Amino acid sequence: MKIIVRWLLLAAALLLVAHLYPGVTVRSFGAAMWAALVLGLLNTLVRPLLVLLTLPVTLLTLGLFLFVINALMFWSAASLLAGFNVAGFGAALIGSLLYSLCGMVIDVAVERLFSPASV
Repeated sequence: MKIIVRWLLLAAALLLVAHLYPGVTVRSFGAAMWAALVLGLLNTLVRPLLVLLTLPVTLLTLGLFLFVINALMFWSAASLLAGFNVAGFGAALIGSLLYSLCGMVIDVAVERLFSPASV
């Protein structure tokens, strides 16, 4: 149940990003759900490999290169899906930052929602 709620909230966050920033467009909530799923899969499967391969650059830039990797994941998801479009790399960078911020808020909210009541 927790995963489904998080997935729906992340899809809504993607719609919010598209509403706030004109460089990111999402055609419908269904497209946002697919995009959230693809983003999750890319971040789970591809991102760790990219982080490992670019570790020297990441260390040299004091971790700032991770923003580039996040933008590449965001841009890649948009290139794989028809209802989710990103105008360019700059739009992917800003969109991924906004989406990550929403994701952090969602993670905290979902953990509080599904945590057992403390006595």
